[in-house]
Amino acid sequence: MFKHDQSSPLQSSRHASRRPHRLPDLAHLPLPMLGHAVLPTGNGRVHHPHIRRVEAPVPAKSALELLVAEARIAELESALSEARQAAFTDALTGALNRRGFDEAYQRELARSRRNGSQLAIALIDVDDFKRLNDTLGHQTGDQALVHLVKTLRAALRPSDILCRFGGEEFVLLLPETALDEAVAAISRFQRRFAASPMPGCEVPVTFSAGVVVRQSSESLADVILRADAATYAAKRAGKNCVIGG
Repeated sequence: MFKHDQSSPLQSSRHASRRPHRLPDLAHLPLPMLGHAVLPTGNGRVHHPHIRRVEAPVPAKSALELLVAEARIAELESALSEARQAAFTDALTGALNRRGFDEAYQRELARSRRNGSQLAIALIDVDDFKRLNDTLGHQTGDQALVHLVKTLRAALRPSDILCRFGGEEFVLLLPETALDEAVAAISRFQRRFAASPMPGCEVPVTFSAGVVVRQSSESLADVILRADAATYAAKRAGKNCVIGG
């Protein structure tokens, strides 16, 4: 028998069951024991001050999709670059076309104005090109143009700009070059081309050229007209020669 002022073990157990369980002092627990757990409290969730928040890893599928998207972007950028290059390049010879030349000329003109330097322009015309086409065929004529561009590019400076202006005519921009220097350079190109016969063709292929230096406030059309006049003078002088205008 128990007295009324004594608590039975059963009563004591019930009272204890109604008391909230005390949480251990987490600050003294080692971090490996805490891990990344989030401990419940009476008002929801609480993070221990020593517990670092860890970002969820990116799912493998999302990472793969990101890589695929980046590869697609790189592919589109490459295609855009190729399309832009094609829009400014002559399909046969790989030289700039008229559109590419206009952009290059404006760029070099601006640089020439800033630096106060001279900008030389040479107009190159393949000699007897129509007869070459009529005699040996248009395929041989095309090969002659490709051969000309290949030979010129091997001799040009990195700053020089070659453009197929139309048909068998080419325009060469020579930045920071005086007239006598430009005439000498084109003459060297001409001798190299004449000494480099086109493979598979026994007919000699030569060119005539007129060279000018842009004058202050002169338009591109006027520069080309002067270069063209010098080229015709070279044709009348017997072809396969260079004349400065």
